[in-house]
Amino acid sequence: MIGYLQGRLLKKEEEKLLLLVGGIGYEILLPASVMASIASCETGEELSFSIYYHQTERQPKPTLIGFHTEAEKDFFQLFISVEDIGPMKAVKAMGLPIEEISAAIEGNDLKSLMKLPGIGKRTAQKIIATLEGKTTRFALDDISPAGTPPLPQEAFADQVIDVLTHQLGHKSSDAKALVAEAMARNTAIDSPETLLDEVYRKPA
Repeated sequence: MIGYLQGRLLKKEEEKLLLLVGGIGYEILLPASVMASIASCETGEELSFSIYYHQTERQPKPTLIGFHTEAEKDFFQLFISVEDIGPMKAVKAMGLPIEEISAAIEGNDLKSLMKLPGIGKRTAQKIIATLEGKTTRFALDDISPAGTPPLPQEAFADQVIDVLTHQLGHKSSDAKALVAEAMARNTAIDSPETLLDEVYRKPA
């Protein structure tokens, strides 16, 4: 199983590239958002990708799908758990950063999801029904970088309120109430991600 590749760019096409690794050329499919981020890269440049390896009995030819981060790969694996969205369709559909797609999912924003390539109203409804509540952490990837020291609860409470209001469409008063209730339920919350998960956690 191939999980990571680093090598030199040999060729770029519309949805894939050829990466030279140890004398072997690997063909890697890239979601549109990932491909757009390397648009300025030229032949010979060093690139690296986290790899999703896809092979089934119905599709015995191995397919490698590349991502810049493990978070993108994790989101992709959630995305393909939706009925009618296989890996090839997901590659085409992921035309926006995962933060924006997850914000649309958690905000029940059908219109934004329907702007993704190949996603119609019915599929957008399935995406929300399947993934709502499961993608909140991806909306916070840009405000909680790895390796930073833990923040006091008040600091990341403000961050989560900002995400709830500006990305997920809640009123400011409602967002503050949701955060206060979540922190009262769980005093062990220690990060923006766990706080946002608690906000959307359904009672047992």
